[in-house]
Amino acid sequence: MTRRIKKVAVIGSGIMGSGIACHFANIGVEVLLLDIVPRELNDKEKAKGLTLEDKVVRNRLVNDALTTSLKSKPSPIYSQAFADRITTGNIDDDLHLIKDVDWVMEVVVERLDIKQQVFEKIEEFRTPGTIISSNTSGIPIHFMNKGRSDDFQQHFAVTHFFNPPRYLKLFEVVPGPNCKPEVTDFLLDYGSKFLGKTSVLAKDTPAFIGNRIGIFGIQSLFHQVKELGLTVEEVDKLTGPVIGRPKSATFRTVDVVGLDTLVHVANGIYENCPDDEAHNLFKLPGFINTMMENKWLGSKTGQGFYKKSVDANGNKEILTLDLDTLEYRASKRAKFATLELTKTIDKPIDRFKVLVSGKDKAGEFYRKNFSAMFEYVSNRIPEISDEVYRIDDAMKAGFGWENGPFEIWDAIGVEKGIEIMKAEGKTPAAWVTEMFANGSTSFYTVKEGATFYYGIPEKAQTKKPGQDSFIILDNIRKSNEVFKNSGVVIEDLGNGILNCEFQSKMNTIGGDVLAGINKAIDLAEKDFQGLVVGNQAPNFSVGANIGMIFMMAVEQEYDELNMAIKYFQDTMMRMRYSSIPTISAPHGMALGGGCEISMHADKVVAAAETYIGLVEFGVGVIPGGGGSKEMALRAQDLFHKGDVQLNVLQEYFLTIGMAKVATSAYEAFDLGILQKGKDVVVVNKERQIAEAKKHAILLAEAGYTQPMKRKDVLVLGKQALGMFLVGTDSMEASKYISEHDQKIANKLAYVMAGGDLSEPTRVTEQYLLDLEREAFLSLCTEKKTLERIQHMLKTGKPLRN
Repeated sequence: MTRRIKKVAVIGSGIMGSGIACHFANIGVEVLLLDIVPRELNDKEKAKGLTLEDKVVRNRLVNDALTTSLKSKPSPIYSQAFADRITTGNIDDDLHLIKDVDWVMEVVVERLDIKQQVFEKIEEFRTPGTIISSNTSGIPIHFMNKGRSDDFQQHFAVTHFFNPPRYLKLFEVVPGPNCKPEVTDFLLDYGSKFLGKTSVLAKDTPAFIGNRIGIFGIQSLFHQVKELGLTVEEVDKLTGPVIGRPKSATFRTVDVVGLDTLVHVANGIYENCPDDEAHNLFKLPGFINTMMENKWLGSKTGQGFYKKSVDANGNKEILTLDLDTLEYRASKRAKFATLELTKTIDKPIDRFKVLVSGKDKAGEFYRKNFSAMFEYVSNRIPEISDEVYRIDDAMKAGFGWENGPFEIWDAIGVEKGIEIMKAEGKTPAAWVTEMFANGSTSFYTVKEGATFYYGIPEKAQTKKPGQDSFIILDNIRKSNEVFKNSGVVIEDLGNGILNCEFQSKMNTIGGDVLAGINKAIDLAEKDFQGLVVGNQAPNFSVGANIGMIFMMAVEQEYDELNMAIKYFQDTMMRMRYSSIPTISAPHGMALGGGCEISMHADKVVAAAETYIGLVEFGVGVIPGGGGSKEMALRAQDLFHKGDVQLNVLQEYFLTIGMAKVATSAYEAFDLGILQKGKDVVVVNKERQIAEAKKHAILLAEAGYTQPMKRKDVLVLGKQALGMFLVGTDSMEASKYISEHDQKIANKLAYVMAGGDLSEPTRVTEQYLLDLEREAFLSLCTEKKTLERIQHMLKTGKPLRN
């Protein structure tokens, strides 16, 4: 039987429930969101003369919760329009509607008695065969489904989302003791394919996989921080991006999540895992108990390990908790010699050998930290998982780690890791010692483009399942390399499709990247069928190399700068007018030039989490790689008769002028950056390159023909230019924009209007590109522009003059 999910019910509309409802709405599923009926009226309801029987009162809790969720930042929903896919109601009046849904999710408070009551009501109305799941983070399944029917138990599992559900990729599936295997398989597949998650099969153990290991890591740090005499800032410096973890690192993350949430999970593990060899580590240290008593819970209470404050001069500052005195003090900069040694190492995975060899306090910290982690994760097999990769997948997807613990151990070296552990009084699990004694020197290997892991029962490297729908560039880069320079690697994806992967810092676009794109097109046109431009770094591209632009402008090398900009434009036109289909696969940040590359591809296969836009105004210029031209062209393609032409052009003008960035790929359609009916969105980023390859093949096999260059772009000339100039004059006079902002806006206006032509005229794309390049170059001669570029290079933030 083929199971399809057309409609789901979410019971419980708190932070998690509303977030889960929003994410199902994100992927196009109809959602019924229910919560309890209020027990009493609030003041507003009393003032309106409402009663507890009025529908607006009975649905107040669910509606207020959903409204709050939709207003939160970052947004839980790809587009606010998607909220229409959610219908709200209450359990007393509307629970009978679950008879028509395909999946019911319980997301109520973490109390067994309440969950059992909810399940009893659900069973009264559900249709047999409907999936039932709980988002519990630790209540044993056999307690929750006790007394339920056989059909209920056969379709019952835990589906544990991590908060926020849209952004954190971990989806733990924990089947109930009587759950049908096909239900478990369906949930794992659905989480990956439709929800865009990393689906991880977990066992019914306290805190499952992600929180069991994650909370261990945090508790371990809580105990180490005093032992090593480290400050809050030092720990966050050591456990952040330098080791491939989020910027919030450890203590900032706890502040965001809430100390009470962490304590709840830690206490649950302490109480329910008496035989855990690290049992005492889950006991809270004294400073945590004091913080709990003082309600220093983090962001929700205004202070935790960090506290926002205002000094005597009215300046905002961030204070840090001194763990010895438990008083707040001014933040101190953390610096370690060992970290300085890693500055030239781009990838975190390549830094670990250096970090554990450090001679300072940082090196000591890493040796203690990783030793404890390696011992703990190896001992959790087979308790929480039978396979090493599930633990690594859970930590990467649930906690934002770039590398899981066994991957880190491999990077250090299994033998070296054991050596460090012994020096720290730690011992690996027996299966690790046996693995190494049998000649297996790593937990993972890559063969024929696939990842293999050490299977403990098999005592051999075993192919990791689920890879057939993925293309992992790390696995094929060396074996399938066709061309390489300092900026790109071109790989053969098979079936006649090449991939051009950026390799520059932050994937910025300079001469080497442009040369690589041109080379990829040359190769594809000669011997292949199509080209994908994509990578699997954190970001697609943050844009052009502004450092190079700054140096040319400072040195007044305007001829060279003109040639560089023309080279960028010409490359974009090659993307558009090559004889093979070109597919762009943006994800993460795709800004400035990264956006322009996507706009000039034949098709965009974007990850849902793509933050894309033309942001050049922030550094005092206009888009110069074809972006200004392209927005003018796309506006004219929407022109209709009458005044609406000016309205459409103005909308596209403001997209550039306000440096709008889409906060999801779906929002990019609304900005005109992605095109409806042509470009597509992939929810699971891991599938993106494979999906892009499929679309390249489809275009090629459908008989792709090189398009003709556009000579029919309608520009409105003085009619549009006058409108724009009046608008910028008004905004400058009202102090909404600076004089320099006005100058940039007027240059953009000139390009998008097609110059000061006396009447609407048909022009070529090249005509607009020449106007664009001229405007870009003239702005590079401005002192204010150079100041902005310099500020951006120093701070990474735009400067407004």
